[in-house]
Amino acid sequence: MKITIEYESSWRNSFLDGSNNEALPNAGRKFIGSMTSLGKAENFKERDISLDTVMGVLNRLIGDQRKLYQSRTAENYYFKDIEDVVQFEDKPSVINNEMTFIRNITGSTDQNSFTGTVKINDPIFNSSYSEEFWGVLALDLSQLCKFINDDILIEKKITCEPLSVIERLEELHKLKVIENEGEVKTAFDNLNNEFEKFKGLNNKGLIFPISLYCSALYLQLQRLTTRFDMSSAKTKAGGISGISNNGFTKKDFMARYTTGDKKKIWGNPYIHEQFIKGEGKIKHLMTKASGKLDIELNISKDEGHELIQLIENAGVSSFYLGKKGIAYVTKIRA
Repeated sequence: MKITIEYESSWRNSFLDGSNNEALPNAGRKFIGSMTSLGKAENFKERDISLDTVMGVLNRLIGDQRKLYQSRTAENYYFKDIEDVVQFEDKPSVINNEMTFIRNITGSTDQNSFTGTVKINDPIFNSSYSEEFWGVLALDLSQLCKFINDDILIEKKITCEPLSVIERLEELHKLKVIENEGEVKTAFDNLNNEFEKFKGLNNKGLIFPISLYCSALYLQLQRLTTRFDMSSAKTKAGGISGISNNGFTKKDFMARYTTGDKKKIWGNPYIHEQFIKGEGKIKHLMTKASGKLDIELNISKDEGHELIQLIENAGVSSFYLGKKGIAYVTKIRA
């Protein structure tokens, strides 16, 4: 038996983690098509027509709308003894790589944006300890190491208000990694002994300067406690809002010091950028294909006529082939 299917604009990428062959988690499969997720190569998932795709289509054609894993585990699975004799050939005639905007209905938040007006009068920026506390960020790297290693008094200042602080953190985040040696190593070791959560190293053993600065803020928080009431500088969990021992998150930092909620992202372009030595930056886009799919089932004439009758009874006119696009049966031969 042979079934010929024509399809148009069949999407050849997946935006969810996990597998169609497993039961859905309680919260559903995680969306991995956001810009943040697509920064990791493993989240840019390319898909071709597989046996699972073909069996999903065949089940759809006879009116079975269950998930494929559900059908396969059911006692009345129609194709239980037929899957082993199913063969197929995908014949894409047109393959396009297109810039596609993906809607994210989970409502993720923008890592680098905020909403509402800025609250510059928060106690963490207007208390007697504020200049010494945020002054840590005004130090250069050598001064920072002296502060960590020798507990020197901080005399440098930055403007104590949210936008100035986050701007300075973003500047420090751009600093290149440094060798773990000399006074920097001493500072690293001191912070490593002081804070369990402190990491600070890349996979080559080089130090991230931003990690030193962020953990130095936590060190200053401890030191100032002997002279000031620092409760207004802390979150309920005892940390610094939006700042960890290893870095910071702009949206979490600004969420505490603005009147609005975090800015939601309802979609983004589906694109993964990859740097290839000798070629430069390569952009991977959504793949869409159009063409034909031939499915052959090595079954008897009677079984073929029975299957044709089931397909006609279900009356399925069009359906998805893989993710999105449109597909329809053009020919069936028993």
